[in-house]
Amino acid sequence: MHRISLRLGATLVAAAAFAFPASALAATAESTGTITAGSLSLTTGAAPTFSATLDGTDKTPTYTLPMTVEDSTGSGAGWNTTITSTQFTTGGAEPRTLSTEASSMTGVTSVCAEGTCTDPTNAITYPLAVPAGAEATAVKFFNAAAETGLGKFTVTPTVGVSIPANTYAGAYTSTVTLASVSGP
Repeated sequence: MHRISLRLGATLVAAAAFAFPASALAATAESTGTITAGSLSLTTGAAPTFSATLDGTDKTPTYTLPMTVEDSTGSGAGWNTTITSTQFTTGGAEPRTLSTEASSMTGVTSVCAEGTCTDPTNAITYPLAVPAGAEATAVKFFNAAAETGLGKFTVTPTVGVSIPANTYAGAYTSTVTLASVSGP
């Protein structure tokens, strides 16, 4: 007799569980999150160098200038990078100089530096003259079209420096100025 009542009790409990729909036990909650815009930045710790040995022929040694470009604005506006420089000079009492047209960018590579990126779509063509001198105006050397270039990238231009055969020997220096600007 006790067995029948236990079975009957278990059957009633199981039937009651199926009588209530599962959705009656569910609840909903609306989740809201705020994503704050970051900034557009360009940084470099590079100290590029090149060398050439005079041998009676024109030379074009190259250097690379790796930098980090980060677009964490969340706007999708795109961006561009610009470059200008001072004229290569030996300095001193009787400075020797290279032409203000000595430097040209031969190409640029870009790779996602960390996290998930939207690769930049670059519309700049090479070679590209790197302006030099006191009156030089910065030029765009790499860009990210709208809706591209989101994330953090290592952007590395390669710059060739024209050394004519009649150049004076010495240690030449130039200051390169780089910037990142919103919009392609």
